Amino acid sequence: MPDIIDHAVQAGLIATEPQSRAVLARLRYKSSDPFAVQAIFPASAALDGTEVRWTFGRELLAEGMREPAGDGDVHAWPCGPRHTMLEFHASEGMAMVRFVSADLRRFLSSTYLVVPRGSETRHLDVDADLAALLREA
Repeated sequence: MPDIIDHAVQAGLIATEPQSRAVLARLRYKSSDPFAVQAIFPASAALDGTEVRWTFGRELLAEGMREPAGDGDVHAWPCGPRHTMLEFHASEGMAMVRFVSADLRRFLSSTYLVVPRGSETRHLDVDADLAALLREA
């Protein structure tokens, strides 16, 4: 079983200026970081022309498909029967992105095959993470 899940998904970047547009984003999951997922947006979707990566909880994504979720920089909520919205906040501003919920469900199902829900702590390497933190200090 692969330890990295990488899915290309079509996303709708919601904007007022100049207009909303479709972008090809990627969702990534690594078993070495079992609680987190990444949403990766191409440079063409960013105001500064660089790739944008957001890391947030896998559970936040799953919950946000059912009901509003998120307290910090990332929020998610269902948007009708077929879409899920993700809202990203940074000091530079805010972005709203609409995803097809079926794409998110397929992605999450793939991640649960690698690391089943509830077994995340068994995939953590606490000793290696602590050693890396101490090296950086």
